[in-house]
This record gives sequence, C-alpha cells and structure tokens, in this order.
Amino acid sequence: MKAGISTYSLLEAIESGEMDIFDVLQWTADHGGEHVEIVPYGFTLVDNESLAAKVREKAEELGLLLSSYSMPADFVKDTEEEFEQEVDRVKKHVDLLHFMNIRHLRHDVTAFTLPPEKRTIEYFENNLPRMVEGSQRIADYAATFSITTTIENHGMAVQHSDRVQRVLQAVNKPNFKTTLDIGNFMCVDEDPLVGVTKNLPYASLVHVKDFYIRPSYEDPGAGKWFKTANDNNLRGAIFGQGDLPVRELLKRIKQSGYDGFLTLEFEGMEECRLGTRIGLDNLKRLWEEL
Repeated sequence: MKAGISTYSLLEAIESGEMDIFDVLQWTADHGGEHVEIVPYGFTLVDNESLAAKVREKAEELGLLLSSYSMPADFVKDTEEEFEQEVDRVKKHVDLLHFMNIRHLRHDVTAFTLPPEKRTIEYFENNLPRMVEGSQRIADYAATFSITTTIENHGMAVQHSDRVQRVLQAVNKPNFKTTLDIGNFMCVDEDPLVGVTKNLPYASLVHVKDFYIRPSYEDPGAGKWFKTANDNNLRGAIFGQGDLPVRELLKRIKQSGYDGFLTLEFEGMEECRLGTRIGLDNLKRLWEEL
C-alpha cells in the first residue's frame, strides 16, 4: 500500500496563492506521503507543457509517484459535434498523462452538478449509451499508452455502486476500472460498507475521506454542509474523526488483497494543511493497525 494525497486536499491554499503545485509536492514528501494525485483545480497542465515537465521532474526529485489524474468530463451532449469535441478534449489529457508518465486517469461520464430530475435511473439509462461510447473511445486511446482509465462513484447521476458497475460492464474494456471512493456513496445515501464491498473487485485506485453525517430532520446549522440526494446533511471531516466507519472500510479493503494507492481527499472546514496532515497520519496508522 502506498499512502498519498490528492492535490484537491490543499485546494484552499492553492486558490489563496499560499501554495503552488510545487509546494504541494514538497509538502507531501515532507509529511510522509508516497504519491500525489493531480486534480487540476487552481492550476492547469494540459495547455502548459513546460510546467508539466517541471512538475514531473520535481516529483522524481522528491521520490514521489504521480499516481493518477482526475478530471471532469461529460459525454451526455445535445449534438454529435459537442460529443466529439468532448472526446477530443479528454484525449488531450490522456496525451498529458503519457508525457508525465502518469498511469491512471479518472474521468467523469456526465456533469457533476445536475438537477434532481437528471439524477434518476430513467435519466441514467436513457443516457447510458453516450456515457459508454465516450468511455470506450477514451479507454481505447489510453490503452495505446498503457494507461488505465477509471470511473469514480462521483456525481449524483453515476454515484451508486450498481450504476458504476453498469457502466463498467457495458464499456467492457480491460483497462477501464473504477476509482473507488469510500465516502462518496453517502452522497446518494448508500451505505459505504455495502458500496465499497460491492465495487472493490473492480477498483484500480482507492480514495479515502471522512464525513460528518446528520439526518434531514436535524438541521446542523451553518458550515460547509451539503445535501445528499435525499436531503440528508454531509460535511467533510478529518479522516478518522468523522462518522464514516473508516476502520472497517480499510479492513475490508486490506482483506480484499488490494495493495495499490490509497489517496486521501480532505474537504473539511479545518485549515487544509492541518486537516490533510492529521488525516494522512491517521490513514497510515489505521492501516498498520489492521
């Protein structure tokens, strides 16, 4: 197992100008991380080859692996032209991964933010062919570079374990897997122990996070709370300090034989470096205790 972080964990510091991508890499190495997932928010690499080369070189210098790259994508388009443009756009990111020697790409298949009427099973089934075709096209292109592409349980249209599997089975490509996020099932009110156990056999990467959970009938008041698909309340927590059964989740992951990258995502209200540092320490400690 290799423990590391997503650059998204330090987004608050990146967006404030307190850190840049090189600071994030240095910080990760200084705090015992073994790898970094690139999430290009607050910076961009796909249109800046010089910066991408420097990031690759900095990671090599620090002994950090660039484990994966996560990006939004939406193959559910109104026209054929828009669909082709989206496929071409994602392919440019595949080219970037090849240049940076990153072997895993996570892309979405539809928009992350959708109104309730586009979160239904009817919407999902009606638009599944486009999601599948787009994913197949990207997987085939990535295969020429020995890159694995993945779908995450992410975005309320395709966040349930069964819907993720539906896409995986329909795409049916050996290099198309899932980035398994242990917390995101809660966004659609699915028990994470159930979702993780069901989708572990298809996991190429694992995201770890923690949430505070309050039911719809208990207003938690102010803070970075957001609503689940069924109006329950979630807020990001320091890993190991929230309400998710993270010890049991890690136990099931370890017992499955998974021995790849564990990527911490911190999205709580605490200062991001503090929250990420404690969460990374907890992740490593809890894994060793199993």
